[in-house]
Amino acid sequence: MKTELILVGKTVNKHFIAGIKDYAERITHYMPFNITTIPELKNTKSLSEQQQKEREGELILKLIQPSDTVVLMDEHGLEFRSIEFAKWIERKQATVRRLVFIIGGPYGFSQAVYDRANEKISLSKMTFSHQMVRLIFTEALYRACTIIKGEPYHHE
Repeated sequence: MKTELILVGKTVNKHFIAGIKDYAERITHYMPFNITTIPELKNTKSLSEQQQKEREGELILKLIQPSDTVVLMDEHGLEFRSIEFAKWIERKQATVRRLVFIIGGPYGFSQAVYDRANEKISLSKMTFSHQMVRLIFTEALYRACTIIKGEPYHHE
């Protein structure tokens, strides 16, 4: 199973960039993994939040193939413990060709992206910046990979 992470806007904090890069490289030891960054929109001051979400949504949808399983990182999504997330990933590995996770911009997703999504996952009931979520997600995915392989990274 190929796994893709789509991000809206580049990560700017150098510490987050280093952490994301580290976990992304670790993940590739377990599965094909790629991160695609959609550039931030220009001239957003003249756009409403809704218009910004719709434009970002159009760019997101261009990157998704009809056969993809699309999972939005969304505050209203399912919450998993780490072992549950690992089991969820393992089930996807048996049935999915390409699993696409999407972390949206600061205002979330357009309705068109919600309509295309297969599932939604929440990392926490707490709110984090969309920049920070990138690091938290890549660590969670790496942790799931190590749990699946029975490696000692995760302590229960």
